[in-house]
Amino acid sequence: MLKQFILWDYKRGSWQYDLMVGIILVFIFLTPRDWFRDQPRIPQASSIAMLPSENGGFTFYVEPPLLAEVPENLRVAHLTELLRKNTGKRLTIVRVEPILNSEGELLGYIASARP
Repeated sequence: MLKQFILWDYKRGSWQYDLMVGIILVFIFLTPRDWFRDQPRIPQASSIAMLPSENGGFTFYVEPPLLAEVPENLRVAHLTELLRKNTGKRLTIVRVEPILNSEGELLGYIASARP
């Protein structure tokens, strides 16, 4: 029986074949993404990028247009809400720091978050 299962030796349309297909479909659709370390999907993928970080925190690079019209004192709250809504994780932004080039032009923001 195990040999038939491993070699997929059942005729199409038999109950054994249908059972194996059902098991495969259940595995595909019900397996949590965390098992495969899948990254969260963020709709503005070009606007927010997750960077490698240490100590169990999260670091994000944020493009300037995403926070362009948000007042400085509301950036942390706005970005926290945006990441919670789009990633489904309970992240809290701790700090948002601007990145400036040598002429003082804004290149983006680095946001530090914790779970």
